[in-house]
Amino acid sequence: MGIQFDHPWVLLLLLLIVPIIVFFYKKDQRLNGFRKKLVFTLRTLLIVLLILAIAGMQTFVLHKEKQIVYVIDRSDSMPEDAGIRDWLKQSVQYKKENDQFAVISTGLEAVIERSMTNQPSDFSPSAKLSPQFSNLEQGLQVASSLLSNPEASRIVLVTDGEENIGSAQRQARMLKDRGVPIDVLQVPRLVTNDVAIESLKLPEKLYQAEKFAFEVAIRSTIAGTGELRIYEDNRELAAMPVEVSRGENQFVLQSLAKTTGLHQYRAEIYMDGDKQAVNNVGYAFSKVIGSPKVLIVEGKPNLSSNITAALESGIVEYEIIAPEVFPHELAKLTAYDSIILNDVSADRFSGLQMEMIEKAVSSYGIGLMMVGGEDSFGMGGYYKTPIEKALPVRMELEGKREIPSLGLILVIDRSGSMSGDKIELAKESAMRTVELMRAKDTVGVVAFDSQPWWVVEPQKLTDKNEVINKIKSIQSQGGTEIYPALKTGYDQLKELSAQRKHMILLTDGQSGPDPGYQDMLKDMTQHQITLSTVGIGQDTDVQFLEWLAKEAKGRAYQTNDQSTLPAIFSREAVMMARSYIVNQPFIPAIATMNDWSQMFVDGVPSIQAYVATTAKEAAESILVSPEPDPLLVRWQYGSGRSVAWTSDLTGKWSKDWIEWGKFSQVFTQMVKWTFPQFVASPYDVNTVMNGNEISLHVTATDSDAVWDELKAVVTDDKLNSQEVLLTQTTPGEYKGSVPLNQSGAYVINLTPIQNGSSLTDGLAGNIGIVVPYSPEYRIPISSGVMTDQAIAQLTKTTEGRMLSLDQPEQVFAGETVPSKQLYDLGRLLLILALMLWLLDIAVRRLSIRWESVYSWALNGYQKRQAVREAQALQQQSAQANRIERLQQRKQQTDQFYGDRRKKNEGGPIPNLTDESLNKQRQSQEFQQSKPRAAVKSHQGEKSPRTEDRSDNTVNRLLAAKQRKGR
Repeated sequence: MGIQFDHPWVLLLLLLIVPIIVFFYKKDQRLNGFRKKLVFTLRTLLIVLLILAIAGMQTFVLHKEKQIVYVIDRSDSMPEDAGIRDWLKQSVQYKKENDQFAVISTGLEAVIERSMTNQPSDFSPSAKLSPQFSNLEQGLQVASSLLSNPEASRIVLVTDGEENIGSAQRQARMLKDRGVPIDVLQVPRLVTNDVAIESLKLPEKLYQAEKFAFEVAIRSTIAGTGELRIYEDNRELAAMPVEVSRGENQFVLQSLAKTTGLHQYRAEIYMDGDKQAVNNVGYAFSKVIGSPKVLIVEGKPNLSSNITAALESGIVEYEIIAPEVFPHELAKLTAYDSIILNDVSADRFSGLQMEMIEKAVSSYGIGLMMVGGEDSFGMGGYYKTPIEKALPVRMELEGKREIPSLGLILVIDRSGSMSGDKIELAKESAMRTVELMRAKDTVGVVAFDSQPWWVVEPQKLTDKNEVINKIKSIQSQGGTEIYPALKTGYDQLKELSAQRKHMILLTDGQSGPDPGYQDMLKDMTQHQITLSTVGIGQDTDVQFLEWLAKEAKGRAYQTNDQSTLPAIFSREAVMMARSYIVNQPFIPAIATMNDWSQMFVDGVPSIQAYVATTAKEAAESILVSPEPDPLLVRWQYGSGRSVAWTSDLTGKWSKDWIEWGKFSQVFTQMVKWTFPQFVASPYDVNTVMNGNEISLHVTATDSDAVWDELKAVVTDDKLNSQEVLLTQTTPGEYKGSVPLNQSGAYVINLTPIQNGSSLTDGLAGNIGIVVPYSPEYRIPISSGVMTDQAIAQLTKTTEGRMLSLDQPEQVFAGETVPSKQLYDLGRLLLILALMLWLLDIAVRRLSIRWESVYSWALNGYQKRQAVREAQALQQQSAQANRIERLQQRKQQTDQFYGDRRKKNEGGPIPNLTDESLNKQRQSQEFQQSKPRAAVKSHQGEKSPRTEDRSDNTVNRLLAAKQRKGR
């Protein structure tokens, strides 16, 4: 502990204080006596404090202990068994008692494994981090923040030198300014058998039927024969054997651009002896330009003949697929300009596929059209699905026609095998079904394992929220017994007074046979109660569930994709209310005059039936029924457009429309309206990979495409999206960056922003970008990594050392130069000076009569003293009264025993009559009522001998009382 000054020469001013204070003390005539002495004492102290503050007074503590921070590179390029953990433990054993150390692990991010401590307990790095990258700069940055004593501190960097994010040299220069050296323990990277695809190149734009070439660059540490495969949108284009040599290899493959749209290409290399598979793949994108193309998804085979005939007449290409082969990659959907869902139910799509369709419309401008039928709209289970969001209609019927009352019992398997997403989606399905039902409907929910349990007793839906909250409470546990649960639900349902009664059974397992099924199913048929079954996964007894549904006049569903459960339940709830299908011939009426109205000026054919829906507020209803229900509706949804046609196009409900001479023209016009509103992107996009960040540099190729900003939506194959604003750096040029931690193919949608609002009319189109695997997995070359010379420069910059695995004692070796830890007292001195200044003002300005203060204090003291004396006198008086009563009792006792002795001697015995006793009591009362002074005087007359005998007297009195009692 010591004291030092930043400006010690300022202390010379202290020599002038005494003469100045003496001079002003003699000259000041306003104050005198004690006040004058106090004021000048305060001023002297005030000036001293100010001088000390100006001189920069500080206290300091000398530190002789070392502070060591280990920064350990834990990226994937580091050898797993390099002895680093043992070296760390051994090096800590050589530290002195007060030396401290900390441990930091670094990968993509830096994590503090152990804060600064002097306890060398058993320890090894184990924190979770992203090992796909090596960010040494951030590790050194965090280490610097832990050092409180730079002069006695060091950073020990344990790495293989493969830095691919940030710059360790930049951080080293900052540490040099703090005086913190960096010691490096370089761990040699093990050379393994590895073959990697460095790049896959092909033209970014192609025309349909154009020939082009794939250029594949491969680097390898081994030589041999491998197999090179090329994929287009996960469809294999080519597989060929290749001879791979050590070092760089180039291969060229020819191909033909067959289908239009944005295509994702992937190259893969397979080779015996390859120890690392993560770098065996490369990606690329290309846009094939041609005529527009429509994807038709039909619910039944040969259902779309009228649609295809109309598209052919309009020279629009198309492709027909079943929902089971619908694409699972967003990039593949971008090959189409519009999607038509022709009478296909929602349960035939996975949840991810429906989200992908919604994303394709909202973010990437792809069109969507839904054509009606018995498996479409609400009848197809699209209530509250992502596809419903993109359509211009809602599935529920708000304020519509009278629908028969429904009694519905949901029987849900909650056994242990239903844990996780299964039970959560089952609850979501039940809740969505409840939301579809009306207040006059009755619902009950039975959950079962080995025994049934009423989650919701059958009740009218007067409070949907209460029912939904009860459904949320279902937890998975136990076994699977189906019959008791079905029987419990059926017994309650048959007592209800609903017009239609239905049960839905959901299970993922099997149940033992029970003879009661036959009788129960027969009774269900007699009471017009239907049952549908839903099986999840491979373990269900499919035949048994189909038999149950068939016998109970219901439907059986079997799915391996649990995400389809909500759609199945919604469809079942809607199908029980057949009023969703309106079987009533009518001639549609024109509801809105717009650009489509010209197609119907000469009249429109009649419609036999349609599926009832509700148009959304922002949608345009073109044609409506007399109800009025929407028949033809369109709207803009995000970047794309969608159309709803609620009747069918097979001729069953729309025979007159199919035979109408203008049908092909009208239908083609509806489909073309949904096409993306851009022909080609007016922007050139360049991407630069910087570690885990993609830097986007966008240049406008058209002067009409210059806006305030651009919004880029980057989406991967799993529909995970990120938004980034691209700022205009110069007119027509935009820059931004987005972190992407996973390699693969991404689709970017660019949207102009003007005055803070997105412009759907200025859509910039979809662009594919490729994020290669992390540089961490590249086969090392001299460029792009920290070489031995770079590591040497790192230690040279900070005057550090190169450490060795064989000498762990080097870490804490060497003498420590004592360092000072300073504590500035300037603030404290100024605060004290301010307080003295205020006190000085108070003494000079406030006039206090000290005689009054003394008198007030003296009076208070005297009053308190008088109170204490009175309390003492009262206590003494009480004690005197007690002694006097004892003496009176003694006299009575002596008199009594004196009379007894006279009797024994032959003397007369006094007659203790009531009168004599009353006189004795009056004498006692008179004695007690004597003034205290007299009592005090009487006590003063007592002899010491009498007082000493008081205790013996009391004892004798007690003994006499006992004898008298006997």
